[in-house]
Amino acid sequence: MAITEEGSARIAAAGLKPEQLPHHIAIIMDGNGRWAQRRGLPRIVGHRRGIQSVRSVVEEGCRLGLEQLTLYCFSVENWKRPPRELTFLMRLLRHYLVVERKELMDQNIQLRMIGLRDGLPRDVLDEFERTAERTAANDGMILCLGVNYGGRSEISDAARRLAEDVQAGRLSPSEVDEARFAAYLFTSGMSDPDLLIRTAGEMRISNFLLWQISYAELWVTPALWPDFRGDDLVEACRAYASRERKFGGLPSAAARLAAY
Repeated sequence: MAITEEGSARIAAAGLKPEQLPHHIAIIMDGNGRWAQRRGLPRIVGHRRGIQSVRSVVEEGCRLGLEQLTLYCFSVENWKRPPRELTFLMRLLRHYLVVERKELMDQNIQLRMIGLRDGLPRDVLDEFERTAERTAANDGMILCLGVNYGGRSEISDAARRLAEDVQAGRLSPSEVDEARFAAYLFTSGMSDPDLLIRTAGEMRISNFLLWQISYAELWVTPALWPDFRGDDLVEACRAYASRERKFGGLPSAAARLAAY
């Protein structure tokens, strides 16, 4: 994806080069409720404010030329929350899919969703399908929303479907390897995240993209999600660029020499 002129300026101002940026960033958006509670407000106000952060990071991702931005919107565990909050979250998601449709088209963004469809309100699924269909031909950044998503359920679902294909004779056990298994995941056809961001200072991954983040760099910020903006995304990219990704190997010769 092309980097905008504004994005080039921001990259240069951060002391970075385009080739140092991650291709795919995934974000665990945490802290909406705490943001509201610290201000004596209902939790739903924090969720509403969080939409502004979504807009900001999506716009920044486009400016920086990201290939994909994956946002953890609603986990399978989130169904344990109070019914009133759940109703509001589903309405907010539906509202986002409708209101942002034109903006997604204007920014050439392709919308996708990962997660279990079962259990989601029909009106939310309808609006997602409309937006996904409308943006399917866009060739800019992929915006992937994790909704009713859980890493363990994704892996178990993939294992079940793979086993069914083996049992039916459509697949030989000898053909099963990492690449074949990945094709059964919700993220089939997508690249793995290079960088995983978590807000609100929590040091856990909360059942998010368990298979896909095996070699992702992690960046945790104390900022609550409603306070997270494009500048924070750039800061995360700066931290990412400062690291050497070894993928289980040894540091490069240049890095070893620099250490002496």
